[in-house]
Amino acid sequence: MNAWHNTQESTEISAQILQALEVVHSAKSHNSSRQNATSFLGKVKSNEDAPYQGFVLSSNRSQPAIVRHYGLSLLEHAIRHRWEGFTSDQITTLRNWVVGLAQDVLEDDPPYLSNKIAELWVEIAKRSWALDWMDMDELLVRLWEGRLARKVIVLNILETLSEDVFGHEDVSAGLRGSELNRACIDIFTPADVLRDCFPDRETNLNIRYGDDGWLSRLGALLDWCFQENAAIEPQSTTATKALYTMKSIFAWILPGAVIKAHSMTRVLSYLGLSVVPVQLAAIDALLTLYNRSRFSKDDFINMICPMYSHESISALKQLFEWSLVDPSNINEEKYLLSKKISEMVFAVGRHLEERPSLVAENCDLSSFFDLLTTIMKAESLHTSIPALHLWVKLLSSEHYARAPSVRALAGQLLEICSHRMLRYESLPEDSTNPSIVFLNDDVDTMPQRHAFLGNYARFCQQIVEMIVESQPADALYHLLGQADHVLDHLYDGEPPFQILGYSKVSVPVLRIDAQFSVVEAALKGYARWLSAPESEQNERVQETLNSNLQVWCERLLGLTFELAVVFATGPLKGNAQFAFKVFDYSLNARRPDNGTSVAYTEALKELESLRLHQLQRLAMRFPDYFITIFGAVEKKIHEIAHATATDEHTRTRYSSVLFIITHRATTVDEKSREAKLNYFIEPLVTQWHTPSLSAALSSFTGFCELLGLGSLQQYALSRSMHRIQDWSTHPLDEEGRALQSRVQSALEYLPLRATKTLLSVSIERLEPGSSPHRMACALWHKNFSYILPNLLHFISQAQAFHNPTHWSTLPPDMKGTVRRFLTDRFWQVGISSGTRDDFYAQVGDTKSTLEGLASSVRGSIRAVRETGYRILCYFSQLGEPFYGFEGLPEPLARALFADACALSTHQMAVLVDMIRPIIENCPSVYRSHFLPPILISLFDQLDRKTEEEWDRIEVKTKAASAEDNLSEEMRDESILRQLTYSSVTLIVGLLDPDKRVHASSGAESNGASNAEGIDVGTTRAYILTTPAVLKPVILFCTHALRMRDTRSCGLITRVLRSLIPDFAGPSDVASEVREFISTEVLKACITSLHDPYFVDLQKDLAQLIASIVLAYMPRTDTPKQILLSLPSISSEQIERFLEQIRRVGGNGRQQRALVLNLLDSLRGTHISQQGKIPKPDLKNIRSALQEKYMNSDMETDRKQQPSPELEGVADIFN
Repeated sequence: MNAWHNTQESTEISAQILQALEVVHSAKSHNSSRQNATSFLGKVKSNEDAPYQGFVLSSNRSQPAIVRHYGLSLLEHAIRHRWEGFTSDQITTLRNWVVGLAQDVLEDDPPYLSNKIAELWVEIAKRSWALDWMDMDELLVRLWEGRLARKVIVLNILETLSEDVFGHEDVSAGLRGSELNRACIDIFTPADVLRDCFPDRETNLNIRYGDDGWLSRLGALLDWCFQENAAIEPQSTTATKALYTMKSIFAWILPGAVIKAHSMTRVLSYLGLSVVPVQLAAIDALLTLYNRSRFSKDDFINMICPMYSHESISALKQLFEWSLVDPSNINEEKYLLSKKISEMVFAVGRHLEERPSLVAENCDLSSFFDLLTTIMKAESLHTSIPALHLWVKLLSSEHYARAPSVRALAGQLLEICSHRMLRYESLPEDSTNPSIVFLNDDVDTMPQRHAFLGNYARFCQQIVEMIVESQPADALYHLLGQADHVLDHLYDGEPPFQILGYSKVSVPVLRIDAQFSVVEAALKGYARWLSAPESEQNERVQETLNSNLQVWCERLLGLTFELAVVFATGPLKGNAQFAFKVFDYSLNARRPDNGTSVAYTEALKELESLRLHQLQRLAMRFPDYFITIFGAVEKKIHEIAHATATDEHTRTRYSSVLFIITHRATTVDEKSREAKLNYFIEPLVTQWHTPSLSAALSSFTGFCELLGLGSLQQYALSRSMHRIQDWSTHPLDEEGRALQSRVQSALEYLPLRATKTLLSVSIERLEPGSSPHRMACALWHKNFSYILPNLLHFISQAQAFHNPTHWSTLPPDMKGTVRRFLTDRFWQVGISSGTRDDFYAQVGDTKSTLEGLASSVRGSIRAVRETGYRILCYFSQLGEPFYGFEGLPEPLARALFADACALSTHQMAVLVDMIRPIIENCPSVYRSHFLPPILISLFDQLDRKTEEEWDRIEVKTKAASAEDNLSEEMRDESILRQLTYSSVTLIVGLLDPDKRVHASSGAESNGASNAEGIDVGTTRAYILTTPAVLKPVILFCTHALRMRDTRSCGLITRVLRSLIPDFAGPSDVASEVREFISTEVLKACITSLHDPYFVDLQKDLAQLIASIVLAYMPRTDTPKQILLSLPSISSEQIERFLEQIRRVGGNGRQQRALVLNLLDSLRGTHISQQGKIPKPDLKNIRSALQEKYMNSDMETDRKQQPSPELEGVADIFN
């Protein structure tokens, strides 16, 4: 290819380009004309003379800025996509053009032009600097010595270069390996620092110009701006740009260079400027610097210790107090500054906790702790949480927890934490509470809100716990006195309590809830102090505290028994008489209900359930005491159960308290104990194997009759329910009410819930191998043969109920009614309209409608299904008796998975969560007996279900219109993401290379490996060496690479990478799996790489592709053949790629860069790069620390972008 020059043809094309640009940007142009012009402009980029056209347009100052920008885009396309085809003369010409454009920049040029020129400079630098372009640094210095506009473009070049080489996963920079890293260090660092740090370094390359280095030059520019008044333009904008450039450099520059160039001092000087954009840039730079780790001792003393000086802290405190804003009129820039200051203080303070021995004596830690406390008091929870987090770290350190300066602040910390343990999520969004006002400004979605508030509360609790642990007497008296004050003034400013006005989120309820949370956290800290060896030396203090706690708790009994149980089972656990007093009070603690308030009635139901749970807790903690008065306890419980229990389930829960005492009392001999326990269990077991129950469960019709559902199909048909749009508007008739009543009462006569209750108390809080645990195993094992057959029938029929083919009475056009009957209604954070309370109120209002009937039906089936699951989980905790039960695995797999795909997505996720512990807890000796049918059926059904649902979501998304109500689609997609993530985390748990198997007693793994080098002592090993099990597992993993959930897909790429080395060996199994991975997995990776949805996962996908190629190419040519089948990639490119990737060895960044470079023409692009939405301002996006505080298990829901038209993607592979 010859060098470019002006021709008649190029002149004509230039004219056509100008004409096309005019059509594109003219408001008067017709759509078809605009489309034709856009198409022409796109095709110009492929012309041989496009770079010349680009230079001519971009260098012509008489042209409008938009024309010059298009010219720059032609140059960019040539550099990015055609570089390898250029001759050395053409490369030199391109470089000279870009340098000339940079030299010609003027102050009045639009920023987007100078920014684009800087990008072009960096694109060329990444490809040729320090190879054949050796004078770049000199050219930059010459530019720097010119007018201010030239300095600004140099700043852009330096910042972009630094970010691409060190900060981003840039393909072009990655291809150069460490060459660019070394070159950047060379030109940015002062020469004498380089000589001191690397006395033996190579100096032959000679790419730097002058001894100063760019860090020093940036410092000099900051000095000039400051001296010339950086509060005015253009100095202010220039200083801001310089600070952001320094921020980028601070992430990687040698600490010695920062010290030598006095960079830290220069940045700090800008904090007092009172120009918020400049202050933000300065804080960001410091934040980047102090977020680094692994400082040497000298660097720590010279860079970190000065931040603990009295002067630095005073300046920061003054700045922070100035930055605080009024919640009624939030100044966004100043508010952002206050949050950034808080983060920066956290970054500085964490070094205190990590390396306390290096903190100099002249550091004013008292003032630093006072600054922390000041930040912690900020009304904005987002501003205060870094300080809260840092206090958790400092109080966890023995070096600081008992320091006098910290102990002096204990009272303030307790006050703040007590105040902040309010359940903010219960306050309405339109609350005038300042913290809620700020929270609304900070958080976009409800899931993030809940996660953030959960983290905030956890930090508060930890601070209370740790202060009480280190100062038990002072802290407890302070907190209990504070609680007394709150209880004495509970209704100050509020109307007195009335049943009709009861609300779970009223101010008095929230006040008392916060205080009880504080006291509970304090008791945890006190319990830790009691368990510490030094507490034994303070026996008198302990006795006094326990006595005072008991007195306080007895006064509290009239208000709450829940907290009293915490006292009794915690710090006062040695006082059985007190425990009995709490037990007796809890047993009698019932509140009358006149039925005038639904909210109050529901609260009393919750109270009743909680009361029974607390009775069980007390029985578990004090069985040996209660057994001594068993007769009196038994009589009392029977009396109360007879008088108050309105259903069989509640009566069973009362009986379970007696069961616990009998089961766990160590003073009763085993024979007597077993006989008494059989007395509780035998009636249940008899109920399980009655002929009538077995007969009913043997058919679908019998099951329906058993649950009162025998007439449901006929009722739905006779009322034409499939033609009614809104069931909640149709009241039930007499027959419907009778049907609903039968459904609701039928569960009472089944043995499911009673069995679950007794099983749970048989094994909860018991050590495996302990005497009670052994007895529980023996007790239930002998009854497995009576319970398991019908239990599996219950589960099987409950899941079959979701399959429309079993609803034989209904005509085909009513099969959709089955789905409506059985799709759970639930409120989902961030998606459902209204509040949770609104949702439950709406459910209550529809109880006597057709929707209420459907709710009763689905509730009954859900209770059977999930109670069955729970019983299976409890049985699995019995260990060998369950897993070794003869003939169980196949029927269990059929019961759980035969109709699993008929379940809703949410119900399938529940099934996955249930089966996880059953699989993971399987003892190694029973693996081959138990796991194969379970795992094969599970992953077959998961693969089918998730693929069907993702396909359905994609079809609905493509068909969606702007008028559609998207809440239902968003909810469905959110639930599908949860199922996908649950399934993927199950895979991660099973195939984690570092996870040891649950060994059977006496059969621990010895770490042996098989011929493939797989550790046979792991669950992972069993799956990888059992082809029948491995096949559905790896098939699911392959399909998961295409499921549109980035979190799950990212996990699966890592799982598959961990598997690749295990199949690089010579065995037949390894060969078969290797071929599958080399074809199907590789194709799935490339297809996802092509999909713009997965653009943020391209790094992970590229690494997986690289791993496949490197591991398997020595044994199979398949990966190469797959790559050869791709369009637009020549065999020469692939050969060059294979040679290069073998040469880079274990350098992951270079491996990924090579893959992404090879597949560049197939890669999807980000929606912002497509011009559909603007790129986010990287300076305003949340920091990693902020994201950490809002971390949530639930992925943020958003409207899914329609899938691109990927016609022929399947045909990419010839």
